[in-house]
Amino acid sequence: MKIWHRLKNWLPAIAWACLISFLSTDVFSSDHTSLFIIPVLHRLVPHASAETLELMHAIIRKTAHVAEYFIFSVFLMRGLRGKNRGWTLRWAIWAIAIAGGYAALDEFHQSFVLSRTASPWDALLDTLGASIAQVFLWLWHLSRARKSSANIISSTESHAEHAE
Repeated sequence: MKIWHRLKNWLPAIAWACLISFLSTDVFSSDHTSLFIIPVLHRLVPHASAETLELMHAIIRKTAHVAEYFIFSVFLMRGLRGKNRGWTLRWAIWAIAIAGGYAALDEFHQSFVLSRTASPWDALLDTLGASIAQVFLWLWHLSRARKSSANIISSTESHAEHAE
């Protein structure tokens, strides 16, 4: 039963890692995603040149790297902290390291897919996404802690005023 509780915290990260691996296949190569993304972009921006549409497609793909590893990092934090709450630098570093390692493995995998190109820059973008997620989580937990302590202080002051 204890193993299930630990595994339950890791399931979102494991599922997301599987999705990342699927997205690294031929099905989601630039050649294939351009078949549906560029026509959509052309409808949205009909006067854009072919070069501009290709650039927009590339930006969307690179933004996807950051976004997918941002989410992965959040899920990794959930698994790392287990039943604990809050944010610690130790958990954040581990989440970034695991995400960065997975990004490197993902790029290595892509080197074997004929329609994909392995790039250390993509792994760096992925790790950047994971790092941004941890900064976001840190700021979110920091703001929640400040609100919580502000509520405690105002509650204490309110009690002191009523006691007078």
